[in-house]
Amino acid sequence: MNLKTIRIVSIVLASIGLIDSIYLTWVKVTNRYALCGPIGDCESVNSSRYSEIGGVPIALLGAGAYLLIIVLLALEPRGGIWMEYGPYVVLGITIAGSLYSIYLTYLEVAVIHAICPYCVVSAIVIIALFILSLVRLTVYEPEYSYE
Repeated sequence: MNLKTIRIVSIVLASIGLIDSIYLTWVKVTNRYALCGPIGDCESVNSSRYSEIGGVPIALLGAGAYLLIIVLLALEPRGGIWMEYGPYVVLGITIAGSLYSIYLTYLEVAVIHAICPYCVVSAIVIIALFILSLVRLTVYEPEYSYE
């Protein structure tokens, strides 16, 4: 996989995470039931005290992180500061997001005793983005080429 392909795959994954997070934010803010079907218990997870920080839905914070990742990835080919520091910022966001997703998954399993499939999707997406961020920095080092 070349750098351009990794960047495009990362944008697609971050877009999936963004859509997922926007949906969960909408569910939380409008007090709707998430469409989980027969799998999972979205309602227990989304209405738990762990679904917000200071009154701000966790999903909204996730949406902001995914949007920032998309913007940084889109700006990288412009070169300069975006190419030089963007990959490191994306790595930082994905490290924080992965660690927090692991914590939230622990809460779902051990404390809430319910699994939200949308949360699982978000956790998988952010961990995949973290892995791709590591690959981008270790395999391609700062001498980026998008050609």
